[in-house]
Amino acid sequence: MSELDTIAAIATPPGQGGVGIVRVSGSGVWKMADGIFQSSERPSTAQGGTFLHGKVIAADGTEIDEALCLIFRAPKSYTGEDTVEIQGHGGPVVLKKILRRCLDAGARMAEPGEFTKRAFLNGKLDLVQAEAVADLIHAQSDRAAKAALEQLEGGLSKKFNALYGGLMETAADIETTLDFIEDELPDDVFPNLGKKLDESFRQLADLLATWDEGRLLREGARVVIMGRPNAGKSTLFNALLGHDRAIVTELPGTTRDILEETLVLDGIPLRILDTAGLRETECLIEQEGIRRARAHSAAADIAVYLIDSSLPFSKEDEDHLAKLDPNRTVVVLNKADKKITNNQYPITNIQMVETSLITGAGIAEVKAAVAAKLGGVSHTPVHAVISERHRDLLETARVELIQARERIAESGELGAASAAEHLRAALEALGQVTGRVYHNELLDNIFSRFCIGK
Repeated sequence: MSELDTIAAIATPPGQGGVGIVRVSGSGVWKMADGIFQSSERPSTAQGGTFLHGKVIAADGTEIDEALCLIFRAPKSYTGEDTVEIQGHGGPVVLKKILRRCLDAGARMAEPGEFTKRAFLNGKLDLVQAEAVADLIHAQSDRAAKAALEQLEGGLSKKFNALYGGLMETAADIETTLDFIEDELPDDVFPNLGKKLDESFRQLADLLATWDEGRLLREGARVVIMGRPNAGKSTLFNALLGHDRAIVTELPGTTRDILEETLVLDGIPLRILDTAGLRETECLIEQEGIRRARAHSAAADIAVYLIDSSLPFSKEDEDHLAKLDPNRTVVVLNKADKKITNNQYPITNIQMVETSLITGAGIAEVKAAVAAKLGGVSHTPVHAVISERHRDLLETARVELIQARERIAESGELGAASAAEHLRAALEALGQVTGRVYHNELLDNIFSRFCIGK
């Protein structure tokens, strides 16, 4: 395959709709469009930024669909190449026929993300912005969509470019010192270089600090509902979702496997998991459910532990709670309308909320407690945040910067050559973030996650 090929793909989701789009881009697009689209004007002669109304014609001259043909001329297109988008009726059969006609006329099927990959290769986007395209498509909340849009518009790229530019300047200054004879440099040269590296450290730390929020927005926070049988876990699960998803009975052990659903809370997507009741049991199936419950709780962002307050507080509950992180746990005292007034709860370091899930009382308080445990992310201004790929490369750059700073601090002029090597490695890592430095494996890894047609 070549970046010079003309590529085509359906750009709208599968299923039925009013309109469906087939996107075609590449050097042979005009010859192909003239051959398949019949209108009062040939697509190859139409001005960019216009559209034609006409018909998509099969090879034998029969009509496939009545459609519009949108004209995009390089470089004023998404890919930076000559591009057409054929907008037909949004049925899967019709769209597949249009796509097959494009392929028969000389285009090839686009790979996942290939249109965006070409936009990157043609300088329309950097890699950070390209990744924002996928983030925007997959956004699960308004907040995630706003963060992705800011990243697409270059907000995050500016920060990376500022960091890269500052390090490049520092690296150039260090390289310059290598041309001087020993003891010829002024005394303040290396202290000043150290200050510049400290500023780069600050910028890098600010970027790394956005990782947790980025993970929450992209993946969602994992919230695991736990507790002993019949404490009300499935009832809470249904109440949070607003519909009956889990089976609720008075029979202990009803929930045996993990149930997972998504919920958006204050702009943060949550992955809510209902788990098996924690108890000793001879049932092998239930034992596996309990094992999974404990495994998921260990990896959870937030654990919501339910206690039946109509019963005496048990040693089992106390033992389970002792294994949870207080900073990531909310205790829900359910059945508060029937609670034992003299119950003693030796829980002093974990937030507690009272509910009566049968009546719906306390649901808002549970949501507020979970939101608070997320660290107030939902109340901070929306801004572009780094991804796991960015974080890994920033961590690599951080380690190299530490090495460079130590060489300057310990050896001054004698450590300049070693410091320069470490700065070059840091710049290599940072260059891979935005695509200043890239290789085919990196591009394949990024764009293979995109949908076909984007």
